[in-house]
Amino acid sequence: MTQRVAKGSSKPYSRVSEPSTLLLSCAPHRQTHASLRLERNPLQVSANIGQDEDFEAARKKAESLGAKKVFIEDLRTEFVEDFIWPAVQANAVYEDRYLLGTAVARPCIARRQVEIARREGAQYVSHGATGKGNDQIRFELTCYALYPEVKIIAPWRIPEFYNRFRGRTDLMEYAREHGIPVPVTPRAPWSMDANLMHISYESGILENPKSRAPADLYLMTKNPEDSPNVQDVLEIEFKKGVPVKVTNMNDGISKNTALDVFSYLNEIGGKHGVGRIDIVENRFIGMKSRGIYETPGGTVLLKAHLDIETFTMDKEVRRIKQGLGIKFSELVYNGFWYSPECDFVRHCIAKSQENVEGKVQLSVLKGQVYILGRESPKSLYNEELVSMDVQGDYDPCDASGFIRINAVRLREHHRLQGLSSTKQ
Repeated sequence: MTQRVAKGSSKPYSRVSEPSTLLLSCAPHRQTHASLRLERNPLQVSANIGQDEDFEAARKKAESLGAKKVFIEDLRTEFVEDFIWPAVQANAVYEDRYLLGTAVARPCIARRQVEIARREGAQYVSHGATGKGNDQIRFELTCYALYPEVKIIAPWRIPEFYNRFRGRTDLMEYAREHGIPVPVTPRAPWSMDANLMHISYESGILENPKSRAPADLYLMTKNPEDSPNVQDVLEIEFKKGVPVKVTNMNDGISKNTALDVFSYLNEIGGKHGVGRIDIVENRFIGMKSRGIYETPGGTVLLKAHLDIETFTMDKEVRRIKQGLGIKFSELVYNGFWYSPECDFVRHCIAKSQENVEGKVQLSVLKGQVYILGRESPKSLYNEELVSMDVQGDYDPCDASGFIRINAVRLREHHRLQGLSSTKQ
């Protein structure tokens, strides 16, 4: 599932005019799987962010294609703690539906790419993202933010390259001729991006937005119709808006590290077919694209976090925080994780999560997540105050004045409307 760019003549890269070290980024994406070969001391980074991949085979493949050094980086824990958890705290959803599984992964990968580039003295970095998509922006903005003097080679934006390889079909044919294995086949003719948070599918036969996804497309989730008829009941514990423990109330299984918690929620959500969406979204670059996503663990956490947050957060604080969550989602989708505005928004969201603490019980069944109950030592829910059976510290007479004050504006508005109607 690594993303690589095609071999070719050195001509497309003639702008690299002096001996230099080039660091190749291998993002987990089934889009281009040939390998760039330069006489420029090429290095290669392959990031493990939870995709199902034989990394030792990837190492050998890279070395056979000319890589001077190959770095296999296990980023799973930092991906969860540094990128997925802030997205959970934000209730991050782009355009009301997409949980940003690819978008949050890119700054994680690019950050490590930059760290290695600096350490190895690489003046150039390269990636295989296309010239039409969002990933080129996400990778490069991160690289420029963390390594301002870096130079970036993006083959899919070099005319000599994209005129030679007009698309995925040309590139797959080139790979076949040169014995470079690629996972995209006529049986599965689409582009796939997999990581710990999700799997996304686009391009190929999915470019027709009317075409239904083949039944065998999904790899992370069961078809809800074929999922178990018995629910899993989970209890998820949060501290500062972050899940710290999950317990399955059916069998007592419990997980309490970041990676284990998220992986287990993926397992349970996937088992019950949770988190599938098929959408058309607006890319940052200005075009619409059709994407199919499956995000089982992320979907379970979104439901649980929304519940415990509403239970523990002041109404007006949460209203402001909702707006910040939308802004955060847009910034992350557009590649601005390392921008000053995104840093500010993340700090504000983290501040809002200080009292988001407690346990949520929920059931997972047939593609759905059902909230069953919640408890928190920092709850703002006052059972006596809200009860219809106990008066509590509240005088109902106060509501009369409250209602009349709020009615002043409405009375005046409709008085004006009445005058306007009379004049007509």
